[in-house]
Amino acid sequence: MNHPLRCQCGTLRGHVSRPETVCRGVCYCKDCQAYAHFLGKADDILDEIGGSDVIATLPQHVTFTQGLEALTCMSLSDKGMLRWYASCCNTPVGNTARDFRISHVGLLHNCLEDPSTSLDSAFGPVRMRVGMKSAKGTPKAMPVSTTVSLLRFMATLVRTRLNGSYRITPFFNPDDGTPRVQPKVLTPDERARLTEAL
Repeated sequence: MNHPLRCQCGTLRGHVSRPETVCRGVCYCKDCQAYAHFLGKADDILDEIGGSDVIATLPQHVTFTQGLEALTCMSLSDKGMLRWYASCCNTPVGNTARDFRISHVGLLHNCLEDPSTSLDSAFGPVRMRVGMKSAKGTPKAMPVSTTVSLLRFMATLVRTRLNGSYRITPFFNPDDGTPRVQPKVLTPDERARLTEAL
């Protein structure tokens, strides 16, 4: 079973396979909030207390079928994670580590919304909350399910490293592990201006 993936204007399209294997969570960290402001879509991306609904899966389960030329990425710093989005309409797609051997992508809910089904039906309920100190309120803690979900997903990452499947990714060149596109890295001043908006 595949779940559709698309940007807001429909230029970038694809799907996520094996939605039953994902780890769904909400991140309240300041970096994710700054990213939402960078895209100019904070109201669309963040919930009322600054959280981003994220579907953590393996890059090998993400396939783009149209508009790949619109896929681009940025980073809040020269060591920060790569944050992928559709340049045509600034729809956030997902976050990856800079090292493609860490086979992880956190897909943002905005590119997964589908009128035929809810995120709960497609990916299950939120099972973890992280970065809660930066929330603009008091989200309900989920210490047990967060720990279990993280451990389970980390075990999956280890398997991809051992069997080499981390090389199957639409975000990086499989031969040398470089990003598909050169990321835009914010200057300290650019990042500071975003942080001031939080």
